Amino acid sequence: MTSKIKRGVSLYSFQEEMFLGKMTPEDCMAFAASIGAHGIEILPEQNMPTFPNITDAQIGQWQDMLARHAAHFTCYDMFLDTKLRKDRLMSDEEQIESILRDLKLCNRLGIRNMRILIFVRPDILEKCVPYAEQYDVHMGVEVHAPWYLDHAWILRTIEVADRLKTKHLGILPDMGIFMKHYPPAFRARFERQGARPEVAQFIVDSHEQKIMCEYTIYEVAVKMGGNKAEVAMAETLRHAPFANPKRIGDFAPYFRHIQAKFYEMTPDCTDPSLAYDEVIPQLVKAGWEGTLSSEYEGNRWIQDVEEVDSREQVRRQHVMFERLIAQAEAEVEPA
Repeated sequence: MTSKIKRGVSLYSFQEEMFLGKMTPEDCMAFAASIGAHGIEILPEQNMPTFPNITDAQIGQWQDMLARHAAHFTCYDMFLDTKLRKDRLMSDEEQIESILRDLKLCNRLGIRNMRILIFVRPDILEKCVPYAEQYDVHMGVEVHAPWYLDHAWILRTIEVADRLKTKHLGILPDMGIFMKHYPPAFRARFERQGARPEVAQFIVDSHEQKIMCEYTIYEVAVKMGGNKAEVAMAETLRHAPFANPKRIGDFAPYFRHIQAKFYEMTPDCTDPSLAYDEVIPQLVKAGWEGTLSSEYEGNRWIQDVEEVDSREQVRRQHVMFERLIAQAEAEVEPA
């Protein structure tokens, strides 16, 4: 059985090295292709210095770069600067115009998926659907923690897509919503900042039991007299949901791309926090076709004590992907 699930990398994964001048976008592409992750997710505002003014010649340079490494673009990450002005927020018309600008550039780059920030209102997106259809770009609203697949805000977007009967509006899951265990890298960072081990353990245990986060925050801040690091650690629980992986099949028709968030990979190529071992079998079972796009965000949790090696972390995640996809496919009976 040949996998329908493809592998890729978001250039965001290499933000540490690119910021420090240790890697260029082409270095990132070359590395991704070397591990079989040929799909490239791009953040034009971060990766294209002259954004939003991109010439045809520049687009040609990017396409040549991709061709040199047998890679291809998979997704365009848009941003909406609603606070661009100090005196007021963007009007609805200005928001639509900004999204249209991105749809046009997405189309010019030959990309068919655009990540929409979760705060973009469904009624704004509804007005953008005709443009998305015109430029053949799927607008996927990022399902990012603390939201989840069944959240009312997400369901509103799906309702718009269903009502309009459009294939150009849907969702785009961020795998951070499947945090089954509290990340060891988070805990270690907070302990370095002064969190007492016993308080850190209480927070980890609370997350493991899936206790409502506000109870834990109150216990730490008030009853345990938590210090700044301990309270901050407890507050991360607000963004550490464990959505039910079994619901993936119900929502799979609405997404074409996945941001494969992760914070750390162990030397044996397993993720200690996010439930990929439960998610990937559900994707295979659903017959989902799209790209798992690595999004490494662990740099900020370790950069105070060690040099960040985003390449090794991404490599380990793709070893895990290959293993889990193969295992899941072996368990699916032939049609």
